[in-house]
Amino acid sequence: MTTRDHYDAIVIGAGQAGGPLSTALVKSGRTTALIERRHVGGTCINEGCTPTKTMVASAEAAYMARRAGEYGVRVGPVAVEMAVVRDRKRAIVESFRSGSEKQIVGGGVDLLMGGARFTGPHSLSVRMDDGSTRDLSADLIFINAGGRPARPSLPGLDTVNSLDSTSIMELAEVPEHLLILGGGYVATEFGQMFRRFGSEVTIVQHGPKLLPREDADIAEAVLAILREDGIRVLLNSSGEAVEAAGTGVRLTISTPGGRDALSGSRLLVATGRTPNTEELDLKTAGIATDKGGFVVANERLETSVPGVYALGDIKGGPAFTHISYDDFRIVRANLLEGGHRTTTGRFVPYTVFIDPQLGRIGLGEEEARAAGHRVRIGVMPMNQVARALEVDRTRGLMKVVVDGESDQILGAAILGLDGGELMAMLQIAMMGNVPYTALRDGIFAHPTLAEAFNNLFQSLRDG
Repeated sequence: MTTRDHYDAIVIGAGQAGGPLSTALVKSGRTTALIERRHVGGTCINEGCTPTKTMVASAEAAYMARRAGEYGVRVGPVAVEMAVVRDRKRAIVESFRSGSEKQIVGGGVDLLMGGARFTGPHSLSVRMDDGSTRDLSADLIFINAGGRPARPSLPGLDTVNSLDSTSIMELAEVPEHLLILGGGYVATEFGQMFRRFGSEVTIVQHGPKLLPREDADIAEAVLAILREDGIRVLLNSSGEAVEAAGTGVRLTISTPGGRDALSGSRLLVATGRTPNTEELDLKTAGIATDKGGFVVANERLETSVPGVYALGDIKGGPAFTHISYDDFRIVRANLLEGGHRTTTGRFVPYTVFIDPQLGRIGLGEEEARAAGHRVRIGVMPMNQVARALEVDRTRGLMKVVVDGESDQILGAAILGLDGGELMAMLQIAMMGNVPYTALRDGIFAHPTLAEAFNNLFQSLRDG
């Protein structure tokens, strides 16, 4: 059975842009359909931020319990019940997901559960979960279909029961030895997490450093922290083949010293993400994509087809929840409020939830030099921060990049206790064009982490 409907607007994907956009469109008086093929909330609520950070909290609890004796607190043996960790994660995800769904449906949006594909520039066919088909059309269409873990062309991968960033969170038992392919944010977060749960962990990274987007000194500091935690990290190494070995896996790798083989109980593939564009049949609509399959969009988020927009991870670029949400705000401002917002020059803050956290904003040192700035660099280890010493969380460092001519803060990397929160303070200063001297000379409460900015900016040196 096929039904045909015309809407003022159609949103594909109920992610962190699509959900609020659909309700905003309805509030503006537009009839709106929101198509979701799996779960309301997108990657963030279901497979990304919410579940992973919930599990990071469990891992940190195990880590601090083992360290309790260092604080003069006596505890018994620490054991991790992985099924309980998983179930706690599931409950929080379900709470967030159901809350989002109620908000969308209660806001008057037609929520259609099914898979969409374009049949023309402004028309779609939706295969509904009940087996029926709906043909839809709209003057405005917004694509917020997101992405998924990439699967590399590794010989033998299809013959083993490998894990990705979604399936690893459904484990009911702690793996004895977790092998990880990749050295980015997903690899480092899950690597440290499962090491704290009790796994032996080996990370295989094809490049010369972890976290390739970061400055070399920050990447080196992260590497040192992971190795201190007992994680084996192999750099300049890549997977050549994988095969089943009893109840586990055997991973053949290429290293600077030659070929080697690693035996593990489970394999996590963390080699990036790919956009969910294949099933959308974008060519039929004339919507342009890049070589990676991501939708090409301009600074106002409009695609090559007028009236069709791309938001969130589907368009490539920074794959962060807050960027997806800001995409929604750009579209809302321009289409519903008569504004003129663009993606040009917007800040892209992010936090890597390893311990200690890595909070990042603006330009790194290497980026600032490449952009032609005369930079001044401030670096201070966390073991010189009074608050960090008092709570015995002194790993990491603070690093700031300042323009030597304007005294403006160009960027920062805070690898330390509550690094994400400290980064946000610096972002606020950058948003307000506050010169670094205001933080160098400011009065902050003692003892707080923020007062470390006095000494951090006092340490500036010419680059």
